[in-house]
Order: sequence, then C-alpha cells, then structure tokens
Amino acid sequence: MPDLFADFFRDLAAHYPRWNFIFFYQDVQANKILTGLKYTVLLSAACLALSVVIGITGAWMQGSRLRLPRLMVQGYIQLFRNTPPFVQLLFFYFALGRWTPTYSPDGWLEVPIISNVGWAIISLSFFAGAFNVEIFRSGIEAVPDATIEASEALGMSRLQIYRYVTLPLAFRVSLPALNNNLVNLVKTTTQAFAIAVPELLYQCVTIWNDYPSAQYPAMLLMFTVYIGLVGLMVLAMSRWERALRIPGYRN
Repeated sequence: MPDLFADFFRDLAAHYPRWNFIFFYQDVQANKILTGLKYTVLLSAACLALSVVIGITGAWMQGSRLRLPRLMVQGYIQLFRNTPPFVQLLFFYFALGRWTPTYSPDGWLEVPIISNVGWAIISLSFFAGAFNVEIFRSGIEAVPDATIEASEALGMSRLQIYRYVTLPLAFRVSLPALNNNLVNLVKTTTQAFAIAVPELLYQCVTIWNDYPSAQYPAMLLMFTVYIGLVGLMVLAMSRWERALRIPGYRN
C-alpha cells in the first residue's frame, strides 16, 4: 500500500508537473514535513500554556492594592497590544538575543542559552498574554461582589479568594474570548519562520525552494494542516467550555 501511495503521487507529478507532492514519495522531504509538524505543535502548545499563565498572573496583579504592580501590568498591556507581533519577534531575537549568555558544549562553538525556538515562544506568549490579561480581567469583573464578600466573611485571604473562588468563576466567563485569542495565537506561530524556527511554513519554503514544482502542493498541505489543527483545537475548547459550565450560573 505505501508503494501504491507513493507511485500515485510520482505519476501525478510526471503528468502534472505543477502538482509535485514530492513529500509523499521522497523520504527526505517527508521528514522535513514531519519535523515542521513537530515544531508547529510544540510551538503552539508552549505558547498557549505560557500565555494563559501570563494572563492569569497579570489579571491578579491588576487587582493589587499597590499602584506599582498595576502600572507595570498596564504598561505591559499597552506595549504588547499596540505593536505588531512580527516586530516584537524580531526585537526579542535580534535585539535582546545579542545580550543572551552563551555556553560552549565543545569548547569552541558558542551557543546562546535561549535558542530561536525559545525566543519565538517567549515573544509570541507575551504578545498573546497581553490580550489574555484583559480577557481574565473582564471575567473577574463579572464575578458578583456578593460572592467575594461571602468568601471574605469566611475568613479567606485575597490569594485564596482569587485561587478558589474568583478565578474558577472568571475562567468560565472568559473561555469564549480566550478560545478566540488562542486560536489566533496558533495561526500567529507561522511568523516564527522569520527567525528560522523549523516549523511547518519554514520546512515548506525549503521544499519549494529546492523543488519549485512543489510550491502549490506545499501551500495546499499547509492550508489543510492548519485547518485541521485549528479545527481540533476549537472542538476541544468547545467541549471544555461545556464541561465547565455551571448549571444555573449566569454571567
């Protein structure tokens, strides 16, 4: 069956040269696609997790009684929401990356402790995290004051109220907007191509640079993969949203 599959696409390329699905019958190109998929999933998962942590932490700091933490979070939000994520990515990698400490695994080569993949995760997570802070803040504001007052009457500290009462309720309120932002984040990970992160777009470009006849098939593959990846994510988030719904609770 694998031979028939490969032969079909080899014959297709012979009869229709502009549709050369070379990654379906050449192992080297197939490995490039698999590597790109691995890095795309890794980059997406890491950015999703870190951006949510940033959002939760930032929303907590916004409610601080101290002015300095509130100003720091507000400045962070304004900076990252009002500048393009592509510019942020280049700034993190080329500007901050110059000051990154290095190590030498072999005594000769100097390797930065933060790779291009690491900078992509940091940059894109901070970009999405700025939006997540506002999303969680709006969810926190939707929690009834009576619920918080009841928690205070039980002797709970501010951190306990946030962890056990406010955040679980706010998370449910925030999920629809959070889902939308996280889907956009997954699509934004393609910008890591600019700093040579070997994700799917980067690998597809290397393939069609070597084989121009594979450009249309590579673009079709990227489109299909991202439709599937985002579709699975939306399905999972929708099921998660339904599972967390509290019967009788209204925002």
